[in-house]
Parts: sequence; C-alpha cells; structure tokens
Amino acid sequence: MAQTDPRSARPGSSVADAFPTRHHPRPEVRDLPAAPTSYRKYVGPGIIAAGVGLSSGEFVLYPYIASQVGLVFVWAAVVGLVTQFFLNLEVERYTLATGETALTGFSRYWRHWGVVFALLTYFANLWPGWAISSATLLSYLFGGEPRYIGIGLLLLIGAILTLAPVVYVAMERAQKLKVAAVALLFLVGGIFAVGAAAWSDAPQIVTEATIPAQELGFALLLGALAFAGGGGGQNLVQANWMRDKGFGMGAYVPRLVSPITGQPEAVPSTGYAFEPTKENLERWRGWWRFANVEQLSTFVLITFLTILFTSMLAYSTVFGREGLASDVSFIQTEGQVLGERVGPWFQYFFWFVGAFALFSAALGIVDYTSRMAADVIKTSYRRDANESRVYARLVWGLVAIGIGVLAVGFDQPIVLLVISAVVGGFMMFIYSGLLILVNRRILPGPIRIRGFRLAMMVWSILLFGTLFFVAAQAQLETLFGG
Repeated sequence: MAQTDPRSARPGSSVADAFPTRHHPRPEVRDLPAAPTSYRKYVGPGIIAAGVGLSSGEFVLYPYIASQVGLVFVWAAVVGLVTQFFLNLEVERYTLATGETALTGFSRYWRHWGVVFALLTYFANLWPGWAISSATLLSYLFGGEPRYIGIGLLLLIGAILTLAPVVYVAMERAQKLKVAAVALLFLVGGIFAVGAAAWSDAPQIVTEATIPAQELGFALLLGALAFAGGGGGQNLVQANWMRDKGFGMGAYVPRLVSPITGQPEAVPSTGYAFEPTKENLERWRGWWRFANVEQLSTFVLITFLTILFTSMLAYSTVFGREGLASDVSFIQTEGQVLGERVGPWFQYFFWFVGAFALFSAALGIVDYTSRMAADVIKTSYRRDANESRVYARLVWGLVAIGIGVLAVGFDQPIVLLVISAVVGGFMMFIYSGLLILVNRRILPGPIRIRGFRLAMMVWSILLFGTLFFVAAQAQLETLFGG
C-alpha cells in the first residue's frame, strides 16, 4: 500500500505547501477526478503527438538517410522514441497531478523559464520546413512554384486554427485522418512496393547499425534522432493537449477556444493539488496506467511503424541509384519508382499522403508553438488576458514570419528541418533536468518520479546534451573551416 506523504500528517500542512509561490499563487486543493474505465473515448493526445510527429523525421529525414546510406541508422529511431516516451510521461505526470503545464511548474522556480522555452520553440519553428516540404510534394502533383504553394498553406493553417470552435477538437480530427491515410499508404506499399529482397535486408537495422556522420553530418543525424516522434517544444505541449482533453486534474481547466467562433471561458492562472488519500491514490494509479498505455499504443507504436516503412520504401526504391538528388527531391524519384512497381495511381497517392501528412504536421506545429506561448503569457505575465485571443494573434504572427522566410527565398526543406531539430535537441537537454526538479520537489511523495524512470530522465539529459554539443561543434567547424 502506498505511503501517505508525511507533510499531510503535520497539523495544518497541505500538499499545496510544496508549490513555490513566489511567482505563482498557491494552488487550490481538490480531489483527483475518477480515472477512465473505458479508454477508447479518452485516446487523443498521443494521436496528436504521433500525427504531428509523422512529418519531418518520418517522411523526410529518415527516408532521406535510407536513400543515401541504407538502413544502418534506423536504430536511432528506437532510441529517440523510447527516450521521448519517458519524457512525455514526465510532462504528463505533472499535468495529471496539477492541471498546470510543465512550463508553469518550471516558472514556479524562475518566472522566465516559460518564456525561454517559448522563444526557443519559436526559433525552432520560425523556419517553415514542414510547410515547404508539403508544398514541394504538392508541386509534383499539380505543378507550380513550391514557395508560393507554401505561402498559401500557411494562410490556410492560420484560418483553420483561428476559426475552429474548439482548437483541440480540430487538431485531433485532423491527426486521426492523417494517421488513417498513412496506414493505408503503408499497407499497400509494404505489400506491393517493398520487395522480398528489401525485407530480407531489414536485419541490417541491427547487424550493421552505425553512425554515418562522415557521409551526412552530425547535425542531420541529431535532427533525425530528435525528430523521431516529436522533439523540442512538442513534448512540452503534450501537457496542453492533455488539459484540453480533460485528463486528471486538467478536468478542472477549460479548453482553449476560437476567439471568433468559440465561447470564451475564464482560465485560472494556477492549477490544483490533491491530497494523497487512499481514494485519490487509487484514482492516480488508474490515470497513470492509462497515460502509459495511451502513449505506447499511439505515439510510440504509430511513429515507429511509420519510420520503419518510410525507410524501407526509400531503401527498396532509390538507395544506390546513380545521380540521386541529395535533397528533398529524392521523394520525387521515389514516387516515380513506386508508380512503376504498383501502378501510376500509387505514385500520386504517395505524394498526396506525404503532402497531407506534412501539412497536418505544420498545422500542429503552428498550434503548439502558439499554444505554448499563449499559456506562458497568460500564466506568468498577463493573468487578465483572454488566452484565446492571445493564441490567435500568435498564430498569425508565426504564419506571417513563415511567409516572410519563404518570400526572401530561404526555402530548402532539409536545411530548415535540421535547424529546427538542433534547437529542439538543446531544449530537450534543458527541460529533462527541469522535469526531474518539479516532479521530485512539488508532487506528493507517493507519485514522485523515482527509480528506473528517474534514470531514464538522466539518460535523456546525457543523450541530448551530448548530441547537441557534438552537432554544434561540427557545424562551427564547417562554418569556420575546421
């Protein structure tokens, strides 16, 4: 039986006493809502995480690596996904227990942590690599200049995110549709396009595993590892999606709605705490079990299968081909080969699904970047602000910057994606340590991070810290001539 937190045994003490209150008010103490007994209707945040994550790493970076050096780096996807699984769950642990985002927890110790991560997320996502990648694939289908198509896609994203009555619902539906389309693509491709010879080479993922830094550079490899799934700010915003779905103590926090078509709701500036009573701890075990199952069965499983199949498709169609482009246009050649093997319709279907997947990712990235910043502004700086209106302004600000980047001609997808990934790896290095802090110092004793999960967070610090500094050094040597 779980032990009750000793603080609750002292006269007049409360779990709320553990929350630093210098920068944010003391939380309200409430009972933890009942855990779900049926998981089906509660599945969602993991689907969004997988759907948004099925983008740069899955449709561009890992297939690009497979097209250049084969299957020798697919193993890194497993490392990245397992590490991010534990990262996501520590973000979820804090939000399940408090209804606050992890950023709010960080800013209880230093007010400006939230804005630091919001700015880093903005810097990572100012470069519209996902939108221009989607536009490039659409140009294979319909012709046209990718730069101008990309600008149109950014305008469409802004309209969707500011007109949807409840933003989370629009995001969840878009990502579920995307996952279904990707599943159909790989079912057909896995059966008819990937030959027996390619499948027989699959053990190379383990037997010939290597780090092809000399051929591809550390920055790109870090990008692939960091973007195996989510990466960077996307892991942190898992907390916001959970609150909008009503998980744990997030059930007490209203959803983010459109300032135009939704109904405005008052959003509290702080979260909640629950006393570790027998009933609350039983409910906590239910929520924690569900969070693990939801992440494993959606985020981890969907993302790994997608990386495996996209890498296999690229390997079986274009690896070793003479004159293959060393940029995103390798996808055009890949589609043409798939059309020859399966039929002309599959060539266009491949490009369409890829374009839709990357567009959905861009939609999710603009959403979570703006959602994170709006939450930080509301919680730490403008508690009287309407968060939905702040969110809408941030969405259009990010869209405008993306249009500016494309308008001046900075439109090489892989370069843009690598920039985003390196910044994301740095963020993960920093907030892995902060998650240990808030989940050991603030939460009640029985639900704090410990043991193997604590070791995995230390591993995350070491992994992303090492990769970031190695990639940064390699980039500096490239810039300044060694």
